[in-house]
Amino acid sequence: MDVSIIIVAWNVRDFVNNCLKSVFRETTGIEFEIIYVDNGSEDGSIEMVKNEFPEVKIIENIENLGFIKANNQGINIARGRYVLLLNSDTIILDNAIAKTVNFADKYPEAAVVGCKVLNPDRSLQRSCFMYPSIQNIFLSATYLYKIFPKSRFFGREEMTWWDFNDVREVETVKGCFSLVRMEAIKQVGLMDELYFVYGDDIDWCYRFSKSGWKVMFTPDPKIIHFGGQTTKITASKFQHQLFGSVLIFVKKHHSYPTFLTHRFLSSLFFFIRVPYWFIIGFIQKKERRNAFQVLGSYMAAGFYAITDWTNLLMNKNLVRNKLR
Repeated sequence: MDVSIIIVAWNVRDFVNNCLKSVFRETTGIEFEIIYVDNGSEDGSIEMVKNEFPEVKIIENIENLGFIKANNQGINIARGRYVLLLNSDTIILDNAIAKTVNFADKYPEAAVVGCKVLNPDRSLQRSCFMYPSIQNIFLSATYLYKIFPKSRFFGREEMTWWDFNDVREVETVKGCFSLVRMEAIKQVGLMDELYFVYGDDIDWCYRFSKSGWKVMFTPDPKIIHFGGQTTKITASKFQHQLFGSVLIFVKKHHSYPTFLTHRFLSSLFFFIRVPYWFIIGFIQKKERRNAFQVLGSYMAAGFYAITDWTNLLMNKNLVRNKLR
């Protein structure tokens, strides 16, 4: 078996359907299996997969166990030389999976390989990033990377200066399409389930790198990624989770002073945006309700970051028990 394709989903039936169709339509020349892990969907996703894609293996969770734990469930039964973590809101283009497998075979030192990710309009979606750092979160909080996108310094976190048109070693690749070598997984271990959702890709790439493996990007394979389909359901919770996940990473891998600085800068990120949303809510009646909802969410997140950061997380009790 060349690759085990793992797709995790929660209440996004149509995206799962389109994703699976694209995998079967656009994957040739390799032997693959698909493992679909459903996180307690109530929209008929499981029934659709059973009826339309009977060859797909299904793991049915009765509740949402989180993106990370569900992927680990799939990895535990995978038979491939590689595991492909594939988001349900993606579309495979032009035999991208086989191309990525062939690329990985040429780079046996690579634990993780990412491909070129496109938005639905075929514009570039940035899919490689640097690890969280004090520099990077400061640039993100102040939007300096948007003011100077071509600068290698100001655009460092999201690599905004790069056109993603060449092969290179990177620090992390976006988890919407991550081909991971099973040999490396057996050495380093599964994804850390402390993250629940977000941060897993950064943490895993970091652990692979620390163990001597490389993380690679190749521009030839391409996919479309819609992005944020599951997180639209409860957007504010997932935004809080995103920042909380970064803090988990820093807490695990950096010093306590660095962790405290990250908490302060996370709070800064939210608080400096509060005046903007207050003005929008005050002067635009049509946007007032949404603006004040965002404002409230930002104020709460900023407060949590400097008081009890675990309140940002969906699985705060687990994190409190493991990291405190």
